[in-house]
Amino acid sequence: MRILAIDFGLKRTGLAVTDPGRIIASALATVPSAELMGFLKRYTGKEAVEGFVVGLPCNLDGTPTDVTPNVRLFIAELQRQFPKHWVEPVDERFTSVMAKRTMLESGIGKKARRDKGTVDRISAVILLQSWMARRRG
Repeated sequence: MRILAIDFGLKRTGLAVTDPGRIIASALATVPSAELMGFLKRYTGKEAVEGFVVGLPCNLDGTPTDVTPNVRLFIAELQRQFPKHWVEPVDERFTSVMAKRTMLESGIGKKARRDKGTVDRISAVILLQSWMARRRG
């Protein structure tokens, strides 16, 4: 079964997913946050998903950011809407910075690097890859 990573934002949410064997994490989509639950219901209706990894924003010192309460509310709603799936919050510090660096180093053009949706998707992939690495380690 797949694992789906969620980089939740107030406007847009980046999504990444593993392959069924949980070897590779791939970008899935960037979805307007207002449409996220519907997207997740449609996706889990056609793909076997075991659980969700959700990025939890923290300041450098580990304290909550101004967005953290919104993410916690989203996690509670996700657990309510998907009671048969586990939900694991994961520290997402540095994922956006790493995503931007990855885009720059991979030669993605300036215009594409300005697309915040691309950053959100890559951040979700980094979040999921980190989670997978910790599970293997």
